Amino acid sequence: MMRKDDRSPLNPFTGKEHYDSVDDDKFLQGCFQGYYQEIQRSQLLDNTPEGQAIIQVAVKLINTVNEFLMKIGRYDYVDGYYEWDVHLIANNSVNACCMPGGKIMVYSGIFSIANTEERLAFILAHEMAHALLDHGRTRASAQSTKDGVATAAWIGSFALDLVGLGGLGNLARAATNIVNMGSQYFLMQPWGRDQEFEADKLGMFICHLAGYDIREVPKFWREFAGDNASSFDFFSTHPSDEKRIAVMVESEKEILNTTDFYSKPIMPETPKAKEEYMDSNKTNGSQGLQSQISRDNSSKLNSSTNASLKCPKCGYDIGSDDQFCVNCGTKIEIELKCSNCGSNVAADDMFCTVCGNKLK
Repeated sequence: MMRKDDRSPLNPFTGKEHYDSVDDDKFLQGCFQGYYQEIQRSQLLDNTPEGQAIIQVAVKLINTVNEFLMKIGRYDYVDGYYEWDVHLIANNSVNACCMPGGKIMVYSGIFSIANTEERLAFILAHEMAHALLDHGRTRASAQSTKDGVATAAWIGSFALDLVGLGGLGNLARAATNIVNMGSQYFLMQPWGRDQEFEADKLGMFICHLAGYDIREVPKFWREFAGDNASSFDFFSTHPSDEKRIAVMVESEKEILNTTDFYSKPIMPETPKAKEEYMDSNKTNGSQGLQSQISRDNSSKLNSSTNASLKCPKCGYDIGSDDQFCVNCGTKIEIELKCSNCGSNVAADDMFCTVCGNKLK
């Protein structure tokens, strides 16, 4: 297998170098170990009509990605590095994932929501996009920078947690005698908002090039997300709100009105929601902000604030619990401010020491 250092560090879809501080070969080794352990212990449905449908759609999307990369002269990005593989697993969980390196697992419960080929294609393309955009590696790199973790199996299990398969991460850790971490490991951690925006747009782009009708994507997401998200594992680990659906609508219009996808990176910037696509009756700015901050601290922020939390160095959207930016690796120090006078406050302050405003 080609080492990552042997290919261009520029991501062909964004045209940027992404933060990477892990040993990439060990990272993939850990991911693949967990993947094959899950495949060996599961009942596979590859030879069923549903399994064949999954494989056919996945092959179509993979070929589309390969053809696109060859056309822009960047087939080096996947050649000898992505070992594409796909399996349908007998499990009622409504979930799917594509691990770093192109290992795709789909649980049979996904058919309860993916009742058309277009919907199935978007789910697979969305998960493939996370892998193609190196999201798992950038988040593992940020965690590695924070903790100084170098053990390949731990990094691999962390990657499994990130794609919403905490059980697999636990399995990988147990297999390598790292179970003493106990409750400290990460479970069912959803992707960050910006990473979901990026995976949505790239997934829609891949589907479009593969010949699928991407106009159904926003409708599909609105139908099953929101209040119904907790009923489906796939949606529960993929945060959804009106801003995300607005990005899907905007991406749909941009993709359908673009005639040249090959002369420049298709996603040089993280997609953002335009106000013209927002449904103000569903989600406003303060709710969007509060979804990104911890419950303990949300009451200390001005509820009318319309901004999101940003990395001070690169401007990437960050979560309230992030200690390092997943995009550039910068250490994050979030300052809490009084909603009345704007003075700095501590996390455990009951009242603002400057103006006396009650914070809790």
